[in-house]
Amino acid sequence: MNQEKITDILLNLSSVSGVTGSEDAAVKETAAFFKQFVDQVKKDRFGNLLALKKSNAAEKHMTIALVAHIDEIGFVVSKIEEGGFLRFSPLNRIDARVLPGQAVEIESKEVLKGVIGSTPPHLLSDEERKKIVPIDKLFIDLGIPEEKVRNLVSVGDTIKFAQQPLAMNFNNKLTGKSLDNRAGIAALVYAASELSGLIHTADIYFIASLQEEVGFRGAFTAAYGLKPDLAIVVDVTFGDSPGLKEGSYFELGKGPTLAVGPNLHPILTGKIEETARANYLPCQKEPIPGSSSTDAWAFQVSRAGIPTALLSVPLRYMHTPVEMVDLEDIIACGKIISSFCSAVNADFLEVLKTC
Repeated sequence: MNQEKITDILLNLSSVSGVTGSEDAAVKETAAFFKQFVDQVKKDRFGNLLALKKSNAAEKHMTIALVAHIDEIGFVVSKIEEGGFLRFSPLNRIDARVLPGQAVEIESKEVLKGVIGSTPPHLLSDEERKKIVPIDKLFIDLGIPEEKVRNLVSVGDTIKFAQQPLAMNFNNKLTGKSLDNRAGIAALVYAASELSGLIHTADIYFIASLQEEVGFRGAFTAAYGLKPDLAIVVDVTFGDSPGLKEGSYFELGKGPTLAVGPNLHPILTGKIEETARANYLPCQKEPIPGSSSTDAWAFQVSRAGIPTALLSVPLRYMHTPVEMVDLEDIIACGKIISSFCSAVNADFLEVLKTC
């Protein structure tokens, strides 16, 4: 799979809707990409997408889970005001500073376009202009009469950003909504394409998990249901931009980060680092002293414990409609995963027990 193809995949994934709790459209689109490389695609009872690529070797095999969450940040309608204006509540942590003036879509009886409005700056006091407008003071304007709004919209309808993704002019960058974590999904699709031409002794599940943004719920259910021998989670981490504290970010274009810390299995992490180095693939080290706040936490503590590692794609402007990634980081991430999966065998499980 070349860069042009992975660009098209990521543009497509970023365009489709998948707000937490309403991920069906994103799951359907993702399933279509995996089907060309795996043996079986299905959903579990929770709704997670499970794409299985069976072992193609005669050796004793094991099960590897490759996991990326598919849900994106968004909102729900909380109230219909007089005049047909909508109040809304965030489903997850969203930067209120970027909301005024954003285009959105309400997923109701039909998809309705709207904009997030607020009081014009001309009508604010000097003191009010210095403050960030809190989300509960913002509203969505659909530009249609109140009667029609009340007929079409219900409290609880989901709301997504209407930002379309853009491939930037230079340096392999792409920007758009939901790259947290469609970038991770794209890395898994790339890994699946690579593995289609490789021998691997493991049964490999590619998992697009639901509801990560509100507590790793899909990851918990998938981990419990599949009980894999080990897991590699792919998510995003903080990319470089002006004004950030040294050590709190990672440079785009220098490869994915490999997390180290108590949430991650040290021997598994070391093996992935060794794999990256042996294949001359760029990889940055990311220390995480506590919980990673990713699906890696859910897999590590499920059942009797699952050895887990975490690879992350550096991403700028997290939880905004203009998140940015470098496609080379996604490709490197996919290659590290496919190289690891083709090199490891069931004997490695005994090595993991020595930790």
